[in-house]
Amino acid sequence: MIELVEIDDEVRAALLTLRIAPESERYVGGQIVEVMADAEKFPEAKPWSRAVYADGEAVGYVLLSWDVEPDPPDVIGPWFLWKLLIDEHHQRRGLGGEVVRAVADLVRAQGADELLTSVVAGDDGPASFYAGLGFVPTGEVDSEGEAIIAMSLH
Repeated sequence: MIELVEIDDEVRAALLTLRIAPESERYVGGQIVEVMADAEKFPEAKPWSRAVYADGEAVGYVLLSWDVEPDPPDVIGPWFLWKLLIDEHHQRRGLGGEVVRAVADLVRAQGADELLTSVVAGDDGPASFYAGLGFVPTGEVDSEGEAIIAMSLH
């Protein structure tokens, strides 16, 4: 069972000890410290970030654009799963799927019809992970050329 925890100084310190598997970095945009800094650079995207905890231990990080006014291709929304990172030692345990389902439940409760995210093409990338959760291509791309995919929340 996962928990999505607000980030304070203690939680931030725990997050900074986590590492993304080197082969995953190109799909998520770097290590957690870099991704956390991205949220601060784009306040217009209404960043909503949480630490992912499992069994009382920090295991990952999730970042969304929270009910934002879309301005494609730079700001996707209104509900956009911007980043999902799970520590390399905690991958392949189903935690990522739990996080996406928890986020979907949260935004559905806010009245969202769909949850969007983007994926980088590649055989070893996250596209099949997201497809397994019900995401489908929208036919759109973001400013980085990543394919936008959507999960219906109905």
